Amino acid sequence: MAQRVLDLLTERLPHAVLESGTYVGDEMALISRDHLLEVLALLRDDPELDFAMLSDLTVVDWLGQAPRFEVVYHLYSLRHKHRIRIKVGVDQEESECWVPSATGLWHAAAWAEREAWDLYGVRFKDHPDLRRILMYEEFVGHPLRKDYPQNARQPLIRRPDAPATDDQTTRLLANSHDRRVE
Repeated sequence: MAQRVLDLLTERLPHAVLESGTYVGDEMALISRDHLLEVLALLRDDPELDFAMLSDLTVVDWLGQAPRFEVVYHLYSLRHKHRIRIKVGVDQEESECWVPSATGLWHAAAWAEREAWDLYGVRFKDHPDLRRILMYEEFVGHPLRKDYPQNARQPLIRRPDAPATDDQTTRLLANSHDRRVE
C-alpha cells in the first residue's frame, strides 16, 4: 500500500517530488522545500492517504555534502496502517537553514521542531514558539551538528530561581545505600 502512496504523491504533486523510492520496505520521498506544506497537507487530508499521525520529526547532518541537512518527517496512517518518510534538503548557510513549520498541520510538530532547532540549528519558519527546549538559552551553538567541537565547554549559568547550595547537598547521608560514606 505504501508504494501506492508514493504513486499518488508523484501523480498529484509531480512538481514537488524531487526523488522517491523504497529501501528495505520503507517508502521515502525527497520534497522541494517550497512545496513541503502542500505535500504534508495532501498526505494528511486526502482520505485515500490519511496520514493523521506525525510519528517523528528529526534532522540528519550530512557534513561535507550539499545540502548539508535533511529534515525528516515520519508519517503514519492509523486507518490504512501504512507509513512514509518525507525528507527536505536544507542548506547550512544561516539565511537558508530553514523549513516551514508543520505545527499548523500537526500540533505534535511543535516540540519536535523546537528540539530539531535546538540541537541542529535548522529554523522552522512561522513556528509559534521557537526557542530552546533541551539546552539553556545562553548555550552557544547546536550540539548535534557534526562540526560541533567534541571538547567544547559552555559557560555554566546559574538560574536566578535555583536554591542556594552548600556542602550538605553534595554529601551522602550516613544511612545511604552507598557504602563509601564514612
